[in-house]
Amino acid sequence: MKVILLKDVKGLGKAGDLANAKDGYARNFLLPKGLAVEATPANLKKWEEQKAIEAKKREEEYNEALELKKKIESITVEIKAKAGEGGRLFGSITSKDIADALKSQYKIDIDRRKIELKDNIKSLGNTQVDIRVYTELVAKLNVKITEQ
Repeated sequence: MKVILLKDVKGLGKAGDLANAKDGYARNFLLPKGLAVEATPANLKKWEEQKAIEAKKREEEYNEALELKKKIESITVEIKAKAGEGGRLFGSITSKDIADALKSQYKIDIDRRKIELKDNIKSLGNTQVDIRVYTELVAKLNVKITEQ
């Protein structure tokens, strides 16, 4: 029996999938517990419409992320920090510092967890930092560290 899953079911599929389940399993477990609905022509039509809406939403989110990527790659964030001899900083610049500077200087609100620093910045100069703006879309931000 073909069913449309409403929730994730281990061994069968994820929510929103069209799955082929055994008749007894579907009638006695999936349907009564509200985990799935039978794949009737009317339900299939609703399911296809919902899939189309979700695909359009994902495409809009991707386009917004592309715009954000272009904006991020065209700017340079400047952070002032205290430094000692040889350009070594007292302390370090973290992803939170970069996110705060991006918000205060350019009004771009990025979650600090999306800023991918391999290691905290510990010296003066220019550095390129990766920012994950979408699942497979990464922007390169120029960060300029200057002495205070």
